[in-house]
Amino acid sequence: MASEELASKLQRRLQWEEAEDGGVQPAPRAASVPESQPQPLARVPTARADAELSAQLNRRLDINEGAARPRRCKVFHPYSEFPEFSRRLIKDLESMFRLYDSGRDGFIDLMELKLMMEKLGAPQTHLGLKSMIKEVDEDFDGKLSFREFLLIFHKAAAGELQEDSGLMALAKLSEIDVALEGVKGAKDFFEAKVQALSSASKFEAELKAEQDERKRVEEKRRLRQAAFRELKAAFST
Repeated sequence: MASEELASKLQRRLQWEEAEDGGVQPAPRAASVPESQPQPLARVPTARADAELSAQLNRRLDINEGAARPRRCKVFHPYSEFPEFSRRLIKDLESMFRLYDSGRDGFIDLMELKLMMEKLGAPQTHLGLKSMIKEVDEDFDGKLSFREFLLIFHKAAAGELQEDSGLMALAKLSEIDVALEGVKGAKDFFEAKVQALSSASKFEAELKAEQDERKRVEEKRRLRQAAFRELKAAFST
């Protein structure tokens, strides 16, 4: 409607200017009569909605056929998204993830997951592997990102996995000793309860411990270099 009004005003303005140049007054404006021709601008919102719906349906078909391209995700911060896990635990899980990411593409695909489960002693069928990925595959790309890999252990700790599922077997058989990773009183990962310290203070304490460890390593390296220089000087004289 706004576009029609603007066009009508412009047309009247042109008529007045032409009339003034020729000395003739334009005829008074007749009552507006709805035009019979359809206005394409009024159909733009509907066309846009149809295009968006069509794009969503096409992507769903591509996902079902395995031809969908993964969407670019936002930056993932494991320490803030999984505050119940200690920094050391996340680093150990990241090392495990990279160990089985043989393609070095940042994902564990179906064949890599198959190899992982075989090495853990819990081989799965092809359908079983697909079911494992589907349970945590948030972006429907048919493979596991590191975030989705962490989600397995999060769901296991929260009791959200079936006891006989492939994901539960993966979490139980992983060689990650959670009792040593900052979850207090945890002899069994699935009985662990996050207690005491807040996430912020726990994060700061772990960060300080990492910094202290780096300082100790650097001091040892400096002492070894100094001893080597002394030994070299002794042989040179």
